[in-house]
Amino acid sequence: MPEYTVIHEKARSFYDLYERKAELQHQTHYCPGCGHGIVHKLVAEAIDELGIQDRTILVTPVGCSVFGYYYFDVGNVQAAHGRASAVACAVKRALPESVVLSYQGDGDLAAIGTAEILHAANRGENITVIFVNNAIYAMTGGQMAPTTLLGQSSTTTPSGRNEWNEGYPLHVCELLAALEAPVYLERVALGNNKQIMGAARAVRRAIGNQVKSLGFSLVEILSPCPTIWRKDPVEAQHWVRDEMAKVFPLGVFRDRGTEAGARPAAAPPPALDEVPRLLGIVNGSRLMTDRGGATVDWRIKVAGFGGQGVLMLGEVLAEAGLDAGMEVSWLPSYGPEMRSGTSNCHVRLAAAPIDSPLVSRPNVLLALNQPSLEKFLPTVEPGGWVFYNGQTPPRNGVRADVRVIGRPFTQVGDELGDARAGNMVMLGALLEATGLLPDEAVEGALKRVVKSERWLELDRRALARGRAAVREGSLP
Repeated sequence: MPEYTVIHEKARSFYDLYERKAELQHQTHYCPGCGHGIVHKLVAEAIDELGIQDRTILVTPVGCSVFGYYYFDVGNVQAAHGRASAVACAVKRALPESVVLSYQGDGDLAAIGTAEILHAANRGENITVIFVNNAIYAMTGGQMAPTTLLGQSSTTTPSGRNEWNEGYPLHVCELLAALEAPVYLERVALGNNKQIMGAARAVRRAIGNQVKSLGFSLVEILSPCPTIWRKDPVEAQHWVRDEMAKVFPLGVFRDRGTEAGARPAAAPPPALDEVPRLLGIVNGSRLMTDRGGATVDWRIKVAGFGGQGVLMLGEVLAEAGLDAGMEVSWLPSYGPEMRSGTSNCHVRLAAAPIDSPLVSRPNVLLALNQPSLEKFLPTVEPGGWVFYNGQTPPRNGVRADVRVIGRPFTQVGDELGDARAGNMVMLGALLEATGLLPDEAVEGALKRVVKSERWLELDRRALARGRAAVREGSLP
């Protein structure tokens, strides 16, 4: 075979095959002429050159950047809109040997994410931020972004951005350059091949700084968006070079890479049993055991629709736990709807300090509707309790290795005077079946949480009804 030398090939940090959802196999992620494909290539090549593929974690938020995990064969974390840099800081602190890249667009980083990027830079976090600036909200239809140029039209500025109404374009590199901590800030562009080569050098430099533990680096990349700008790909690339670069001058705004020393290693976290002393708790909680003699560690997930009293049920449990001298956490999670939206909360009641408020492996599940039962039942710890608001659990709502109590708690509440008291009927059944809290602690919690005398009396009767049902054997 003839000898040959490979001078150009697909980066090893990309997947061999770019998967798509079944119904989208015929579509590409990025529009023709979009700059994200070029930036992806520059980042992947830098990862390959630095030999860090097995250490790299890419954090992508909402926006066109979200598709990164379809392409990069590295660790991938999805973040909420604007929160990629904050998540990147957390990942880097938890895994300091990793190389963490925050990949964000202008609608994300320069709008809802301004607080996160500003404070990450101000702390000098040892992360690398790839900031793709195409001066528009591309994924959501072309609204004005913080970086939209004066006079540039968008769906929310059809007559063009006006400085007296919408303000001036936000200059991120200049803004961050006013801070002391950043090590490297550069703005580059994708307006022609020469600019792309410059962008490649900047990306590699920014990632290399992190490998050397130098601190915070950000590369802002002016990028074309032909579809939303309503330009053909060539025209869009020229617009980056000839128009965007006038407003956002290219260049290095901070480079302390040669003078900056490596950041000192973070101090190791304290042992968990040291936390009470550090918080000034002298005596700590008394050791408590459940009916089986095991140290108390109740991990409770309460879930249902908005309006069923999900969060209140969890709040009563948490307040009662405090009165009982337990370590307590209560973490709500709910949608924007006032009623009928999904809702759940995490409650932990323990004898020892609590390491995390998240309950991913509950030993008690209180499911006030069927979707919640089906969603969370597989996560319940073997031997745990499941209380279901229904006469009979559905076929896929039963497990042989957990204790399931299914009864129409809402219906019982309705019989007592209000269907919304069903949550307290369920709580009464839970308290009687498990004995996890003393009566006086629950009573004290109710008095603080429930402000109406009418509802306080109704909730007391609902609790008693749930307890009686277990004692009388009408509940298994």
